[in-house]
Order: sequence, then structure tokens, then C-alpha cells
Amino acid sequence: MMMNLPNILAFMRLLMAPLLLWLLAGRESSPLYGIHPSWLDYFAALTFVLASVTDFFDGYIARMFNQITTLGKIIDPLADKMLMLAAFLGLVVLQRADVWAIFLILSREFFITGLRVMAVGEGRDVSSSMSGKVKTVAQMIAIGFLIMDWPGGTALLWIAVAITLYSGYEYIRDYAKGR
Repeated sequence: MMMNLPNILAFMRLLMAPLLLWLLAGRESSPLYGIHPSWLDYFAALTFVLASVTDFFDGYIARMFNQITTLGKIIDPLADKMLMLAAFLGLVVLQRADVWAIFLILSREFFITGLRVMAVGEGRDVSSSMSGKVKTVAQMIAIGFLIMDWPGGTALLWIAVAITLYSGYEYIRDYAKGR
């Protein structure tokens, strides 16, 4: 097991995911009960932003300094999925995110993850596409708006859903063409 800086950052993101879920969904049943909800939103947003920044830097550092490891290839996407799952579940519990939007996003994530596992088994390249990266950014922006309960969060979520589904379509199309 290779513990380098990118892998440490990915592990930090793994630990921040349950913290984010707790800040969003565990408000009534935790020692945080009684703290003004806006402060919990700030703490949740800060946790989400810090975790999102580690996502950028772990990949950047791994590529820049040739620190890509098998462990990193496993925990980085797992940490990403756990962070997004925590955010989306917390936002559904808070009734700030439409359950159908979240269902569509998570269904795409599970399906494409399975497709990527099949592609790896066939020796194919499963690098993230540009639309996959745009999808991630769109989801992160929507999550930020929804955590802070800002106007436009729901519209941004549905835009993220559209980009997410389009990105999934590209993965399926490329897989079917043998790429």
C-alpha cells in the first residue's frame, strides 16, 4: 500500500463524507441540536468545499509528480462517490433536493461505474471524459447552492442532472463503439 500525498488527500475525503452527512442529516439527533441551522449550513458547506478541493489536488499532484498508485485508482473514485452520496442524501433529508433528481444522478453513477469496471476487465482505457469532469463541477456547484439554501439551487441541480445523463450517454456510446 503506497501512502503518498494524493492518497492521503483521498483518505481525508473518505473521512469528510460521513462528517458532511452528519452535518446535513443528523441535526436533530446529535450534540449539534440547538445550533442555529445557518451555522450548520456553513459548517457543511466548508466541509464540502474542503473535500472538493482535495479531489482536485489529489489528482493534480498524482499526475504532476507521477504518484499514481493502484490504491489511489481505487480510493479516489470511491471517495468521490461517498462525498457526493453524503451530500445528496443529506440534502434529500433536509428536503432541499428533489428525490427524482438525486435518483437519476445516483442511477447514472452506479451504472457507469459498473460499465467502467467491465471496460477495465476488457483492458480498455476508462479515463474520465471532459463531459464527466463538467458533470462533477456542475454537481458540486449545485450541491453548494443547495447546502447554503440559496435561490437557484434547484435549477442548478436539474442542469447538473441533464449534464450527468449526457455524460452517461457518452460513456455508453463510447463503450458500444469499443473505445
